[in-house]
Amino acid sequence: MKGLITAVLIISIFCFGKCKKEPMLADCIQQKIDSIKAQPRWNPPAQVDEYIYNRKRVYLFSSDCCDQYNTLYDEACNYICAPSGGFTGRGDGRCTDFKTAAQFVRTVWKDPR
Repeated sequence: MKGLITAVLIISIFCFGKCKKEPMLADCIQQKIDSIKAQPRWNPPAQVDEYIYNRKRVYLFSSDCCDQYNTLYDEACNYICAPSGGFTGRGDGRCTDFKTAAQFVRTVWKDPR
């Protein structure tokens, strides 16, 4: 019995902070990813990154080619802005503080093709 308790404690300590499940994606974000998957591979490959911006969970979608905006959506797939990309590389100018204010959480998906 003592060995079982020790094993459970060791596993709990080892997993603390590492065994968390990733949060579920909103259906509309997954649908956007599925839509990209149905297209030919982008160059550069498509990528979706999750951030915390203005105390909200947001998703940055890379563009499918050069000089196009990288678009930022909230969890309900409402367009927020384009923080980067375009001809200037500075996006659409609607969220100029994104680089400094946003906190990177994780890469949600990157096209492996």
